[in-house]
Amino acid sequence: MAANPQALYSRQAETDASTSGKLLSAKNVTLEYRTPERLVRATHDVSFDVYGADRFVLLGPSGCGKSTLLKAVAGFIEPVAGSIEIGGERVRGPGADRIVVFQEFDQLPPWKTVVQNVIFPLRVARKLSRAEARERALHYLDKVGLAKFADAYPHTLSGGMKQRVAIARALAMQPRVLLMDEPFAALDALTRRRMQEELLRLWSDERFTLLFVTHSIEEALIVGNRILLLTPHPGRVRAELNSHQYTQESMGRGEFQQSVARIHRLLFEEEIAQ
Repeated sequence: MAANPQALYSRQAETDASTSGKLLSAKNVTLEYRTPERLVRATHDVSFDVYGADRFVLLGPSGCGKSTLLKAVAGFIEPVAGSIEIGGERVRGPGADRIVVFQEFDQLPPWKTVVQNVIFPLRVARKLSRAEARERALHYLDKVGLAKFADAYPHTLSGGMKQRVAIARALAMQPRVLLMDEPFAALDALTRRRMQEELLRLWSDERFTLLFVTHSIEEALIVGNRILLLTPHPGRVRAELNSHQYTQESMGRGEFQQSVARIHRLLFEEEIAQ
């Protein structure tokens, strides 16, 4: 590791995260996938722990394997080495305890209304009766500010609104870990900022555990309370650090910009120097 994370940030974690037990653990995880040309190593020997109520961010440049790592946590990809555990149980496939919100806006079936999109996975999982599922769906649509659009269809919504529906649908399942794969990357700058605000507001209300993938240093500092830095391809752990002291109001301040510059050096310049 090129730098000591303690030199960058206090080791104090947020109260909820530090007093909650370890929920997710990745141990020496190596991931590979095959293309028509070759076998690609996406990550190499990656380890980290996520605690209850963490907002844990996987940050790195394109091609570092962060999305592949998220898919492995979701159970879509099996490690070729190492293991991933949820609550001490090894991940061996997808499960309702891990729900993914993707970047794409077309993750909502267009023939279902907004409330039907949120209800559908609840009914498939046989968690609730029809009436209970509708009540919970409406509750979470209200949480994301879309109660008035419950009977609308996805094609009538903006990109940001579609992502809010996807978040409501995921939270309604009450997963142990909410997985988000660059969910705001395709949004314009103003909508992206608003979505970051809304995600943090939701977290403040619900205190869910979040594993969030981004390649934006600024977004990682704002959204996360803990950040794992991954090197360029294949992804290895460069550093782990805390960022709970930052909010969107921090962006114009010198300390925030210095942290952005330090992380950039960790991710790129020190890798080149080796």
